[in-house]
Amino acid sequence: MRADGERPQPPLPVKMVIAGGFGVGKTTTVGAISEIEPLTTEASITSVAAGVDDLTHTPEKMTTTVAMDFGCVTLDPTLKLYLFGTPGQERFGFMWDDLVEGALGGLVIVDTRRLDDCYAAVDYFEHREIPFAVAVNAFDGKVEHDLDDVRWALDVADHVPLTVFDARERGSVRDALLVVLEHALATAEQ
Repeated sequence: MRADGERPQPPLPVKMVIAGGFGVGKTTTVGAISEIEPLTTEASITSVAAGVDDLTHTPEKMTTTVAMDFGCVTLDPTLKLYLFGTPGQERFGFMWDDLVEGALGGLVIVDTRRLDDCYAAVDYFEHREIPFAVAVNAFDGKVEHDLDDVRWALDVADHVPLTVFDARERGSVRDALLVVLEHALATAEQ
């Protein structure tokens, strides 16, 4: 109880989706910020999957998400984000509708070394009119293209926020999620 005798209100639960292509950092993003041990559905990359999934830019990748990642973070006493990471391969795309149900918005993670891997995620959010932001993951501290070029290449509307972040750093992930939250709330007010 608070000093005034009132019970504190629990934080407002808000669902956010973390999406993007194979190996862009979705699982890492959820794990970097989650205040609970994240639930992951990682499976080993088999020789068959290695023949289907392009491991050129992720040669050390040994596992992949086959269903979803889940984590949560309390941003302040009034707001708690529940994070749902999508699988990145097209063959698991059938799960996306269930994962985005009830989501306030989405964070589409992009690896600028392979922009074509994120077209499906951008298209998904655009066609369902779900507010989203694009977050360029700075692998090894580098981004191959500037944000104006990324916006042009992805054909993302001017009102969609673009940001650069590091999926391994909690504060950087928080800042990217706040971009989505602010954009989704502004969109809802229109």
